[in-house]
Amino acid sequence: MEPVAGRDVRGTLPEGLGAAIRRTAEEIAGLLRGGADMGLPVPRSEWTVGEAAAHLAQANELMADIAAGHARSYGDGTPQSLAGANERALAEFDERRAEPLAAMIVAQADAYLRAWDDGATEGTVVTPLGPMGPDVLGSYLLTHMLGHGYDLARALGRPHMIDRARVELTLPFLITAMPRVADFARTAALTARYAIRLWGGARFGVTVSSGAVSVDSQPPNRPDCTIFIEPVTFVLMALGRRGQWSALAQGRILVRGRKPWLAPRFPALFKAP
Repeated sequence: MEPVAGRDVRGTLPEGLGAAIRRTAEEIAGLLRGGADMGLPVPRSEWTVGEAAAHLAQANELMADIAAGHARSYGDGTPQSLAGANERALAEFDERRAEPLAAMIVAQADAYLRAWDDGATEGTVVTPLGPMGPDVLGSYLLTHMLGHGYDLARALGRPHMIDRARVELTLPFLITAMPRVADFARTAALTARYAIRLWGGARFGVTVSSGAVSVDSQPPNRPDCTIFIEPVTFVLMALGRRGQWSALAQGRILVRGRKPWLAPRFPALFKAP
């Protein structure tokens, strides 16, 4: 992967990540403020807008607590356990009004950034998707907000906030998480080397061998299959918000290599949590 970030002047967060976290939280809050109908259904979800916003407020608080050095248990990293933890947390939290939830989403994003500034944690932290470096945790927070922010924007008929710059800031988390959300039933019989190249930006490699999935910061020298993909399409597919066939039909995915037939198998190798 080409470098997607340096360091900012404080030497704490990758360049642009703090601003992206703050801006994304504020844009999500902007969707909710001004009379959003919190009872609207979220497309492709069992949640309403109010429930999705409540989940975001809780998740931002969870990330802020982890960044501040507080141990928090939240499932075991599998999609099923995370879904169960989400439902239990929502059942114990009854706030569904737009203004309070908007304020909480912003306040907890700010709390995460303050924890960074205070240097509360160093080294590996324990997250709902396993151990990560603190910089990857920030990418996790941004990625999570972008996924649910996209859902809220669609439900409310508003433009979403995912763009090329923010996609690149999600990559440290996505690359870390991919081996952890691999579907062994689909990878067990596969041996393949993929090169993933985002249009005009980052690239990385994914190797599948006898069920094991590894992700490298650089593509393999001789990939079996190279997938060129438009950045916003990439993150929406990675988060389970878009299927591949419409993206292929629209020319947002291009495939090259000795074994191009491996490309359609790639998205199904992973289960978005």
